[in-house]
Amino acid sequence: MGQPLLYIELIVHARYTVLIMVEMSCVITGKVQGVAYRTYAQDSATELGLVGYVKNMSDGSVQLVAQGKPEELKSFVEYLHEGSLMSVVAGVAVDWGSVRKQYSEFSILY
Repeated sequence: MGQPLLYIELIVHARYTVLIMVEMSCVITGKVQGVAYRTYAQDSATELGLVGYVKNMSDGSVQLVAQGKPEELKSFVEYLHEGSLMSVVAGVAVDWGSVRKQYSEFSILY
């Protein structure tokens, strides 16, 4: 008789990644209209993998809703404070919450 067969059992542990998606609503004030701020916000959000929208408000502010991972959203808030080259951001008010309506991209609304 030869040597007994050696059986190797591979145990694969499944690793589950839970995607926690949160939403933030922002109102940005200052010189933020007519200075490419919405395009800047859209480009920054897309770079970070966020979805949502940005739009000008009648009072001169910009409203923004963004959804994604908390870490990316926190980074996005920093981008919002910086603003586009021609903008002068006076303030960024942020409200955090759960996703109300899911978006598939980051859009500029008119």
